[in-house]
Amino acid sequence: MTTAAKPNTRPANPNFSSGPCAKRPGWSADALKNAVLGRSHRSKLGKARLQKVIEQTKAVLGIPAGYRVGIVPASDTGAVEMALWSLLGPKPVDILAWESFGSGWVTDVVKQLKLKDVRVMEADYGQLPDLKAVDFKKDVVFVWNGTTSGVKVPNGDWIPADREGLTICDATSAVFAMDMPWDKLDVVTYSWQKVLGGEGAHGMLILSPRAVARLESHKPSWPLPKIFRMTKDGKIDDSIFEGATINTPSMLCVEDAVDSLDWAAKIGGLPAMIKRSQDNLAALTAWVEKTDWVDFLASDPKIRSNTSVCLKIVDPWFTGQSEKDQAAIAKNIAAMLEKENAGFDVDGYRDAPPGLRIWCGATVEASDLKALTPWLDWAYAQVKAGAAKAA
Repeated sequence: MTTAAKPNTRPANPNFSSGPCAKRPGWSADALKNAVLGRSHRSKLGKARLQKVIEQTKAVLGIPAGYRVGIVPASDTGAVEMALWSLLGPKPVDILAWESFGSGWVTDVVKQLKLKDVRVMEADYGQLPDLKAVDFKKDVVFVWNGTTSGVKVPNGDWIPADREGLTICDATSAVFAMDMPWDKLDVVTYSWQKVLGGEGAHGMLILSPRAVARLESHKPSWPLPKIFRMTKDGKIDDSIFEGATINTPSMLCVEDAVDSLDWAAKIGGLPAMIKRSQDNLAALTAWVEKTDWVDFLASDPKIRSNTSVCLKIVDPWFTGQSEKDQAAIAKNIAAMLEKENAGFDVDGYRDAPPGLRIWCGATVEASDLKALTPWLDWAYAQVKAGAAKAA
């Protein structure tokens, strides 16, 4: 153990949730003063704000010409399911899963769509499947960054440029914080509530020309709900990618997305966003390396997330407990931090191994992470001492 002394300094912003994530530094409700409220989202004013989100997204991320960017319903989940239900079917599928959300897409493909020629490539929390074994003659479905496992793919080198199938990538906790090789990705989905620190309920869907060609050539054998339909008379519905959303968006959330993208551009665009997230991971890494009771769930630094950082407790006292008791200990640590206003929402994901999860995306300040770590030491020491006293 390090120190059990109660720290004197708290993070200026103790919000470390992995979604919805911390708002950008300096955010206040005044950022929403230009929201188009009480007007139709199809009015000139409303559509202009929606279009601004799309154009800002293209500019900040460096989306290639010919790719389409749209605002869609139901957050990242809606965007992924639109892609799966609309695009899959013509080819066999390789689907990768190494955490809970990837496993959710397996359920969609295998149990809901009931596709027959599917290979599920799984790995335990903290690991990746064998990327070299993926067959790109097939359609490939994967998350770029495992939000609940703290594991990311190292880069796009494992994806061939001359692939035959489509690559469908859930990048919600990666985009704006990691380099995305757009030429290797046919579908990319995310939500505003992650690295941008925006609000929930809206998803972003980015399609390559190859994905558009699939949409226009393939008619699924299953019914498509209205909110999944991206074509009209066999052609892509371009209005969806020009600010005409399928259903009614929240213009408050749209305005918040405009503000987040403005901030990203102001601080230096994508390179600055990536650096902030990497600096945040570095701040936690410095603490982990000198702390004997904790380690990263992802042991390999090459695949360690720089956004949703997942930590395991390695103290023999903890590992000797039952899984139920381990989960209770992790929850107690999180509860103590919350009670002290020192750190909110740091408990690990419910389906992940018991531990801690700390968001390190670009809207978090490294100084707040440095202020958090003594509180983590203190809380763990308190929980451990309390258990010893009770025994």
